[in-house]
Amino acid sequence: QVQLVESGGGLVQPGGSLTLSCIASGTIFGIYVMGWYRQPPGKQRELVAEIISGMDSGRTIYADSVKARFTISMDNNKHTAYLQMNSLKPEDTAVYFCNADLQHSGVLPGTMRRSNLWGQGTQVTVSS
Repeated sequence: QVQLVESGGGLVQPGGSLTLSCIASGTIFGIYVMGWYRQPPGKQRELVAEIISGMDSGRTIYADSVKARFTISMDNNKHTAYLQMNSLKPEDTAVYFCNADLQHSGVLPGTMRRSNLWGQGTQVTVSS
């Protein structure tokens, strides 16, 4: 079974830093896109950053609100994405979710399938 597991959330003071990690576990044949989304209290989930593999390998997209403060990266060999968050602000407080578009083993032996998966989320709280 393929799943995404996030880690690294927590409580940090304004101006501080955190690094989130997301590991895709299971039999994975390739990852097309990995991204981070967040859902602030009482608001909708929004894209924070994503990184594209394959032919556009390494291309990144950021929300305007996090540009120059957050950096997304991916280790293809480890099937892991990272989100380095610097200069954190109270408005960055949210549950952060990992998302991945990947190809993995199917239910039947020798088969593959492509899925879009979500992690369970990790809480980031920025407060003094």
